[in-house]
Amino acid sequence: MAPIVTPLCTLAVDLCGRRGLLPLFGSRPRRYAFIRADEAGQAVKQQRRHRPVVGIIGNSYLINDSYPSHSAGTMNTAAVAEVAGAMPLIIPSDPRYIAVAELLELCDGFLLTGGRPNVHPSEYGEEETPAHGAFDRSRDAITLPLIRACVERGQPFLGICRGFQEVNVAMGGTLHPEIRDLPGRSNHRMPPDGTLEECFALRHSVTFSEGGVFHRLMGAREVMTNTLHGQGIARPGCRIVIDGHAPDGTPEAIYVKDAPGFTLSVQWHPEWNAGNDPVSRPLFQAFGQAVADWATGSRPAEARRSA
Repeated sequence: MAPIVTPLCTLAVDLCGRRGLLPLFGSRPRRYAFIRADEAGQAVKQQRRHRPVVGIIGNSYLINDSYPSHSAGTMNTAAVAEVAGAMPLIIPSDPRYIAVAELLELCDGFLLTGGRPNVHPSEYGEEETPAHGAFDRSRDAITLPLIRACVERGQPFLGICRGFQEVNVAMGGTLHPEIRDLPGRSNHRMPPDGTLEECFALRHSVTFSEGGVFHRLMGAREVMTNTLHGQGIARPGCRIVIDGHAPDGTPEAIYVKDAPGFTLSVQWHPEWNAGNDPVSRPLFQAFGQAVADWATGSRPAEARRSA
């Protein structure tokens, strides 16, 4: 009687992640990737890897003045994907559809975008006036508690324009409804006409605190930025550090003091030409690193101290 021979086998993982034993010799189905048993777990983990996820706060719009939508500018998604190195995910900022707790678990960080509607003045204890402009109460209901939760958890966010103002309000600060009406202040609004290039052109300098967070990040105390906003910080919120000003004294760069995570926020729009602009690029790169650190469970000491 011929002896019974047990073939040498190896552990295989198919394209669906299923494991099984296959002979080391003979025909091998092409759908299997052959690996050693001690590599099987790592191979399955690698199949699940993806870029860190950045939730981009969307704004409410009417398409053709009739069709409601949530959307975010393409330059925001490009800056997140191409400069921060993360996967952009547009968030419908409406508490009817999402909850802050869900967002905190789903995303590794958040981009608090600009937008035409302003934070409602009731959020900082003031009455609504015509000067305050349009509002998006649904966005207020999501972003303000989201910011507070991120500060507490150390989860990174980058605030831009309205997002910059939201960070201040979330921490108890107030806003001027129209800074160009203040004595000695300039008009920071975008030109009423012109191309995108003209609207986002560099228009004034921003000076950072000597040796401060932004100075260290940019490698310069003074930079040139665009400007496309009407409101601005009146009273800084609790723990808000104003780290940069425009020539007329308008606050332009802030962070939350002693926050355990990345909280840098700016009044200008760094998402414009983010991959090439010498001011935008390091900001989004630093944000991307903070998001990647959060995704892997790492918390750099520098971010804990200063951002």
